[in-house]
Amino acid sequence: MIRLSAFADEISPDLDEQIAALSSEHIHFLDLRGVWNTNVLDLTDQQVARIKETLDAHGIGVAAIGSPTGKVPIDSSFDEHLHRFERAITLARAFQTPYIRIFSFYPPTAKEGRDDSSTVNPAEYRDEVLRRLREMIARARAAGVFLLHENEKDIYGDTIARCVDLLQSCDDAHFQAILDPANFIQVGQTPYPDAYEAIRPWLRYVHVKDARPDGSVVVAGEGVSHWPELLQRLRADGYDGFLSLEPHLALAGQYQGFSGPDRFRRASQALQQMLQAMGWEYA
Repeated sequence: MIRLSAFADEISPDLDEQIAALSSEHIHFLDLRGVWNTNVLDLTDQQVARIKETLDAHGIGVAAIGSPTGKVPIDSSFDEHLHRFERAITLARAFQTPYIRIFSFYPPTAKEGRDDSSTVNPAEYRDEVLRRLREMIARARAAGVFLLHENEKDIYGDTIARCVDLLQSCDDAHFQAILDPANFIQVGQTPYPDAYEAIRPWLRYVHVKDARPDGSVVVAGEGVSHWPELLQRLRADGYDGFLSLEPHLALAGQYQGFSGPDRFRRASQALQQMLQAMGWEYA
């Protein structure tokens, strides 16, 4: 049976307000990306303990650590980034989730002495992206956790072809794919059926958001992601993972999005109505 989750910091930075909205929508999991205007990797041990105790008291589990790992320039210090990545592994253990969301680094768009309009070919950075990913995958494997790659706009793996290349080249059960339809639309790719068919062998997680052809984010079902058809296909193919709401209806920033409680509920209800209409049971 599929399960619903949500990036709860889309609702509010306040943990109690996050829980209230999730409970009102009968959502029993969250993707932990931020609380109290603090990124998940910057939470103190005391804050982590408080969050865990509060979530447990309300029967809410953590579906994934929504880390910003890999959302840095490819030419930045990898040693420093690995230190933060180790914190993500520690948090995954603390919250008893096997999943950590990651990205595949930003290739530079221009270098000093080059015109700003001069774009660097991402292929120049493929080897370094793979080197870094393989190191993180090895650490994830040793820790018994799974890294989920999100197809984020402007990172190395933002197109279908580069996502597939990374997944094939790393070829590790501890490195799997997230399907984010809206993000594919924002880089001129077709999420369904094209992206779905291409990454299906590695598909472990689905982010629920939609976009119009111009890239503006809308409620799932109101854009061009073909959400009803995608859900039907997921069901037919036996998908039994998470559908995680990440609506981005009020703000779509580099490191987080925001919707507010009312817009979040609208996004949640749109998804749940589609699932109910097709008779797909969920928890």
